[in-house]
Amino acid sequence: MKDPATQVSRRGLMKNLIASDRPKRYAMVIDTRRCIGCQACTVACKSEFSVPLGESRSWVESIEKGNFPDVGRNFLPRLCNQCEKPSCVSVCPTGATYKRDEDGVVAIDEEICIGCKYCMHACPYGMRYLHPNTGSVDKCDFCLHRVEQGVAPACVNTCQGYARIFGDINDPSSAVSKMLETNAVSVLRPAMGTEPMVFYIAADSSDERYAERTGVYVRVETNRRQQKRV
Repeated sequence: MKDPATQVSRRGLMKNLIASDRPKRYAMVIDTRRCIGCQACTVACKSEFSVPLGESRSWVESIEKGNFPDVGRNFLPRLCNQCEKPSCVSVCPTGATYKRDEDGVVAIDEEICIGCKYCMHACPYGMRYLHPNTGSVDKCDFCLHRVEQGVAPACVNTCQGYARIFGDINDPSSAVSKMLETNAVSVLRPAMGTEPMVFYIAADSSDERYAERTGVYVRVETNRRQQKRV
């Protein structure tokens, strides 16, 4: 039932990351086998950042797939992929969107963001939105204000199934490094060449386009205002 995903070479991944001269490189592994679709992460994120009604920095998609009687339901948590080669950074005319040298997180300086939406169009994952109150673009930043104080991101802290593992993949002893070393993982839309730092275990990212190619029924539901996946 799984849509074949491009698997990331664990040995090659760890070799490249450990060889990096960056002191830290934050990443997340999401084990979809443990996700129950409770939306606790979605609520925690909205509460942490007072996200406006109808907008989301993080959410969970529900994917119904199959033709009767061979049907199933899976969950796919979504958030900014904190890409190694972020397409959103190069298009920003003011430098408001940038990748932090100290940990690789893609952040936004709302003080100099002019709300031009270039980054929103450049992101191949649809992870950004224009904040109606500030006029600047907003997105997930791995809860930097928490992480810098030694506290896990809100979504990780609240996950009931312990499906989210966060940490520094340049540290071989970290939980996230060990998960990458011992599990087959995939990333979303690898053909875009952005090298996402959010990795999935046993993910099924099927959507209506998969249904058109295969004739298999697929329905993707989300609680965000923009229903159609990018």
